[in-house]
Amino acid sequence: MGSFFKLKKKTPSQILINSFLVIIFIGTTLLSLPISKTNNGSFDIVTAIFTATSAVSVTGLSIVDVSTYYNDFGKVIILILIQLGGLGIMTFSSIIMLIIGRRITYEEKKILQEDLNQEKLGGIIHFIKKLFFTVATIELIGAIFLFIEFSKQFGFTNRALFYSIFHSVSAFCNAGFSLFGDSLVQYKSNYIINIVISSLIVLGGIGFSVINGFIGYTKTGKKKFSLTSRMAIKISIWMIVIGTILIFFTEGSNVKTIGDLNFFDKLLASLFQSITTRTAGFNTVSIGDLKPATIFLFIVWMFIGASPGSTGGGIKTTTFGVIIYSVFSIIRNKKDVEIKNRRISWHILNRALAILVISLFYVILITLSILIVEEKDFIQIFFEVISAFGTVGLSMGVTADLTTFSKVLLIITMLVGRVGPLTFALALGENLEKPKYRYPRENISVG
Repeated sequence: MGSFFKLKKKTPSQILINSFLVIIFIGTTLLSLPISKTNNGSFDIVTAIFTATSAVSVTGLSIVDVSTYYNDFGKVIILILIQLGGLGIMTFSSIIMLIIGRRITYEEKKILQEDLNQEKLGGIIHFIKKLFFTVATIELIGAIFLFIEFSKQFGFTNRALFYSIFHSVSAFCNAGFSLFGDSLVQYKSNYIINIVISSLIVLGGIGFSVINGFIGYTKTGKKKFSLTSRMAIKISIWMIVIGTILIFFTEGSNVKTIGDLNFFDKLLASLFQSITTRTAGFNTVSIGDLKPATIFLFIVWMFIGASPGSTGGGIKTTTFGVIIYSVFSIIRNKKDVEIKNRRISWHILNRALAILVISLFYVILITLSILIVEEKDFIQIFFEVISAFGTVGLSMGVTADLTTFSKVLLIITMLVGRVGPLTFALALGENLEKPKYRYPRENISVG
């Protein structure tokens, strides 16, 4: 792996994107083979690329019914792609290197730092080791609980076992791929499946640093949460609570979604959808039957997304948090952005603003481009674009009907959403020569 870096002389951002492209290419090739599909018909490269990209970017958007279009071999390929995409290709490669006893070079550590969104380079190898065992343990526990439920439906069979493993990995990686044609609608009143899937989504979307911090806290009894972790936890909890309340009240009278359920089942469905909407893409209600207010809430939640260093997408909870705190600082006429008795550097605020602006510009550009060539409602197209960008996977049912041009744009959007809009932008501009001069400063009136 080290020789690869030396030969290519790429920046960490560029190598990270290239690693995703390589895995997508391999996944596309395998999913294109007749042995991957139930129908050994014509060669459909667009479907293969779309599915492979969706799996690697842990999005879950699909233009075919995965449960019937792909056979067991194809589903295993998708499962592997989800796990690779969730952990991160470079992280997974490093785990293999560590297992066979190979040292990780400094250049490789820099790429891992970019892949895992870590602030410090030191201790990155120790972090990866803990990450591997933590992820394996969580996914195993989730699969066991799911197997208990699925075995009631399928018996103690290989199908129940595979479905348990697949959905556990898909949930923790926030992929949203389901082997049921209706996602998880048939389980909207099953408390075990709802709670297990929701827990896996939250753990996968909260960030690996938060999980390790919590493990350290339970072992030592001392607080080990950084400011980043505390903000991620706080904003995630608030989004879950607010989302649950709003969905409960906006959809409570809608018989096409949760209106016909009892109080506790309504609350369960609202909680599940509030959690999964941010990044996972599972659904226990029909997305196409949601009210406009709920659709708008979903768009906002998908755009914000999960926390940094997690398996989810979006602009990230901490990016949203930094911007909100900066607005309050301006309103209170404070010179600095202050959070929990700490002062945030302007570099962090500038980075957060750059992520927000790049993300908004990108989704506007892609949405406009698709609307030009498609005769679909604006809200449907905008929803699909935000879902792809946030690597969520929820759909209003129009993705499969889009033209090849629009599907390609969504493929690119899923990749951009997975690696991060700023990382993608940096990969395009990091080779540019930095200027050795600074112009005189002058003020501009705003507002």
